[in-house]
Amino acid sequence: MIKSPAEVELMAESGRLLASVFTWLDGQPLAGRTTMEINDLVEAFIVGDLTARPASKGQYGYGFVLNCSRNEVVCHGVPSTEDVLQDGDIVNFDITLEKNGFIADSSKTYLIGEVSPAARRLVQTTYEAMWKGIRAVRPGARLGGIGHAIERHAKRAGYSVVQDYCGHGIGRDMHEKPEVLHFGRPGTGLPLREGMVFTIEPMLNQGRRTVRTEDDGWTVVTTDGKLSAQFEHTVAVTADGVRVLTLRPEGKAART
Repeated sequence: MIKSPAEVELMAESGRLLASVFTWLDGQPLAGRTTMEINDLVEAFIVGDLTARPASKGQYGYGFVLNCSRNEVVCHGVPSTEDVLQDGDIVNFDITLEKNGFIADSSKTYLIGEVSPAARRLVQTTYEAMWKGIRAVRPGARLGGIGHAIERHAKRAGYSVVQDYCGHGIGRDMHEKPEVLHFGRPGTGLPLREGMVFTIEPMLNQGRRTVRTEDDGWTVVTTDGKLSAQFEHTVAVTADGVRVLTLRPEGKAART
C-alpha cells in the first residue's frame, strides 16, 4: 500500500502519459463518432504514440481500453459501434495506462456540442467535488475527510453521491487497498501516510443515488434515468500534502 519514492516517480510517469491521452482527446472532434471509434483511436494513441499498455483491456475479462459512460450511464459503459455521440450529450471517458509496471487511472466528463445548462452545472459541480476531495489529502488526515468534502459539496448543489462505487489504491495492480469512499465523516477512516497512492473518482447524480447494472454485466445506469457525471485523478500522499499524478493542463488552476 505504501510506495517508495522511486515507485511514486514511476507512477508519475504513467500518470503524465495518461494525462497526455486526455490532452490529445481534447483536440479530437467527438460529435458524430461512435464510442467504439473513440476506443480504437485511444488504443492506437496509447500503444503507438506512447508505447504504453492500455491497462483496462483484458482486466476482469473486459475487452476494451476505456469505459464510455454517456448521460444516464454512471460508470463502466461499454464502447459500441451503434453508440453515436450527439449534440447535447455528456460522456465520461475512463482510461487506464500502464508503463514500466505501474498503472495510472483517470477520467473526464466531456460536453458534446451545445449542452443544457442543467447538464453543464452537474458536470462542473462534479469536477469541483473531485477537487474538494483532493484538497483534503495530506499526511495524518483520514479517508473519511475526503468523502465528507466531496459529499458536502455535492449535496449543497442539490446532487446525490453514488455510494456503490469508490476510489481505490493503485500501483502494480489496478485495484489495491485502500477503498476511498466519496461520502463519510471527518476524523474517521484510515489515516493517510506519505507514499499512499489512490484514486479519487466521485460520481454525482442529478436525482437519486441509486443505480443498477444492465444485462451486459458492465454498464451501470441511474435508476431514475437522470444524468450522472464523474471525474477521476490518481493522487499520491506527499510529506506535506498531495501530488496529482494524472494532472491535466486544465487542472493546474484548480489544485490551488
